[in-house]
Amino acid sequence: MSARPHVLSIDLGTSGPKVALVSDAGQIAASTTRRVATLRLPDKGAEQDAEAIWTRVCDAIREVVGRSGVPAQRIVGVGLVSQFFSLVPVDAEARPLSNLILWMDGRGSPFAHELLAVEGAPLTWLERHGMIPLPSGACSLSKMLWVQRERPEIYEKTHAFLEPMDYLAARLTGRFTANACTAFPLLLGDHRHPNEAHWDEDLIRLSGIDRGKLPEMVPVGSQIGPLRPEVAEELGLAAGTSVYSGINDTQAVAVGAGTAHDGVGGVNVGTTGQVLAHTERRHTDMEHGIVSAPSPVPGRYLALAENGLGAGSLDHLMRNVFFTNDALADHRAEDPFREIEAALSSSPPGARGMLFLPWLTGAVAPESEASMRGGFLNVSLETGRADMVRAVMEGIAYGLRWLLPAVEEFVGHEFTSLRFAGGAAVSEGWARIMADATGRPVHQLADARHVINRASAYLTFCDRGEADRSQLETFCPVKREFEPEAEAAIVYDRLFEQFVRTFEQTRPIFQALNG
Repeated sequence: MSARPHVLSIDLGTSGPKVALVSDAGQIAASTTRRVATLRLPDKGAEQDAEAIWTRVCDAIREVVGRSGVPAQRIVGVGLVSQFFSLVPVDAEARPLSNLILWMDGRGSPFAHELLAVEGAPLTWLERHGMIPLPSGACSLSKMLWVQRERPEIYEKTHAFLEPMDYLAARLTGRFTANACTAFPLLLGDHRHPNEAHWDEDLIRLSGIDRGKLPEMVPVGSQIGPLRPEVAEELGLAAGTSVYSGINDTQAVAVGAGTAHDGVGGVNVGTTGQVLAHTERRHTDMEHGIVSAPSPVPGRYLALAENGLGAGSLDHLMRNVFFTNDALADHRAEDPFREIEAALSSSPPGARGMLFLPWLTGAVAPESEASMRGGFLNVSLETGRADMVRAVMEGIAYGLRWLLPAVEEFVGHEFTSLRFAGGAAVSEGWARIMADATGRPVHQLADARHVINRASAYLTFCDRGEADRSQLETFCPVKREFEPEAEAAIVYDRLFEQFVRTFEQTRPIFQALNG
């Protein structure tokens, strides 16, 4: 039974929550996951059951606390992280009034276009916030407007619109809060000074959203309250356990990957893929889709560069094509990823000349095109399943390579190395691909599945004054370093050139097919 202080870290990703109990020495006492289904709806709708999310988070917490052997009194705080650009309208008791509207939901697109058509509005958003309403409807402001216009009965009852991590905070404490990091997707804050965001009355007026439906803005990393007594009892935690204001998963990975240090870039491949870096200068690169978002690191901004769907492409292929149950046969497997490394070893770099187009939900950066979709190019009679798996991994690496130079220019320096994080970083084969395809040294983070939990716990201990910035490597160490191999790099350079050309050549085809 451990006497060390621990933080309960909740990482709510698109696929579901991952809960871990992390000590002040960076050790995980116990962890578990739960899955949450995504509902795909007409007109680009995507939702998740918000009450089911809360139930699964509670189940996971009870399991971790019960299995860890850590006394409840030694669990000193709760850290919260989640996916973002997602929205939950809640009532005054923090109960959801609808499903969680997911980041990939595009039903708010027409309302984003309305805002962009208002004279002077885009420049006001860029000046105050740093990002315009997204034409795709992906931003949370577009989702609020969709609720306002298309679900007026829910809008009228809404006490607060909350990002997922702030929704969990409200269920845990009863307070409706946001901070500079979590409020960014709502597009209604003034973010001209790092970590000092406040709601901007001009942006609120332009949006048409009622000011009273926005949560209270609190400082990043602040203690927002103790657990509700009834929640603490239900979860097996002490009644006075402190809950800390959260951050999003990209911000957590950027911290865990050490990107606050100059020369260190991060590559995160979870459901989506990002190139991560920190900068002291707030600016926006509209051409390449890169913005300066608030960071939990004091005085710094996060270069937010979303590449689009990442490992979600591989997950779709493995679960819905290779290992599925359909009219052809039942090929379901308990662990469809078990033989991934063996598959990689049986297919050469370059996947026998095949390219995978990774834009299953549209392209984001460095070129934005919502109509783009995925596909395999140059399939031959030699192509096997292992080649297709490798091509998917390589295609995602090409997409990130394409984005890298724009991010380096954005932050003002080249990356001497890349830290590899996210669920994909569990694979040494994928780390090797990432190094060879990008031509950069890649440092694979240890225990990649828990980097977000570890970073969240680290920041929580920092907020409590029980850790400092020098201790990051204790919580998020590097497992292995991969140097680019010259022979493979030659193959990848040739294929990458065709990857970029394929985007431009197929763009009009996808526009015609998908509007």
